[in-house]
This record gives sequence, structure tokens and C-alpha cells, in this order.
Amino acid sequence: MKRDWITFFSQTGSEITNISAFYKTVPKCIAHNKKHFERVNPWIKQQMGKQTTRFVQLPPKPTVDDYLAVLKEYKNPLITLHGYLRIIPKEICEKYEIYNLHPGLITKYPDLKGKDPQDRAFQKQYETAGCVIHRVIPEVDSGEIMLEHEINIRYKDLDRVYAELHALASAMWIKFFKQYV
Repeated sequence: MKRDWITFFSQTGSEITNISAFYKTVPKCIAHNKKHFERVNPWIKQQMGKQTTRFVQLPPKPTVDDYLAVLKEYKNPLITLHGYLRIIPKEICEKYEIYNLHPGLITKYPDLKGKDPQDRAFQKQYETAGCVIHRVIPEVDSGEIMLEHEINIRYKDLDRVYAELHALASAMWIKFFKQYV
């Protein structure tokens, strides 16, 4: 990877693991806001002992200064969000190139912007669900769509929908890196 890859996550970080395994590379920096970091996936914990990846724990509600402190040492980084449950401040969105995978097919169902779109698609009995990778801008889940993929969710339980969307997310990130990086 020619640019520094920086990631942010709030949940498991498993997409980071999958991308890294596929491309045989690791992010320069992994920032997270996990209150209980011991619950993070084993691969990320293993990377903590290596010099190639810098780990930064952010406060529960990061400020512009918190983000700048993480990003200041990187020139023109590619930033990806992986289940990062925070809204990036406008100043950061405008200064950096940031991409997010949203597990809601907002191109077809704009009402799925925001938190827990999979649950809402399931509850509304939509026939399909999906994911998009979009450029992060100050408006939540509203930036340019880079990739999208749709799956049929009719006759599936919610656990199955989650599993399929999770697998789809990693595949989409791999395709994104192949096409755009």
C-alpha cells in the first residue's frame, strides 16, 4: 500500500483483520474507542506487540483535537471506518480522505441511514438488504457511494442476515482496496 492506512473501530475490528490477511499488510495505526479492549479480536491484540502498527485508544466522545492527535504524523493517509460508532467532526471530514462501510442499503432505502440499519431492514420486512462503502462527509451516511452490494433477506432470520452482511462487508473492503487504492 503506497499510502498510510489508518483505521478506526468501535466493535470487533474483524474487517481490519480480513483486509490485512488478504493483502498481507497491516494498518499504520488502529484507533478505537473500546471501553473493554480485552474483548477485541485476537489478531488486533497480537498486532499490539508489533512495531508496524500504532494503537490509540480514543475517549468515548472524541473531539477534533483527539482526531488530530491521532492523524497529525501521517501525510495524506487513507482512513477507513469499521463499525466505528462515532460521527466524525466536520473539520476532520474536510481535511482527510475517509471511507466508511455502512451495513444498510441506503441507495435503495434512504431511511436506513444511521445506527442499526440491518435491524430496521429486517423489522420493515424489506426483501433485500446490503452494504455501501461511501466517502465520509459531515452529514451521516451521505457521502459519495463508492461500492454497493445487495442481498436477498426474505425468509432469513436476523442472525443469518447479520452473518451474510458481515461476510459481504469484508469482501467489499477487499474490492474497494483493489479498485481505489
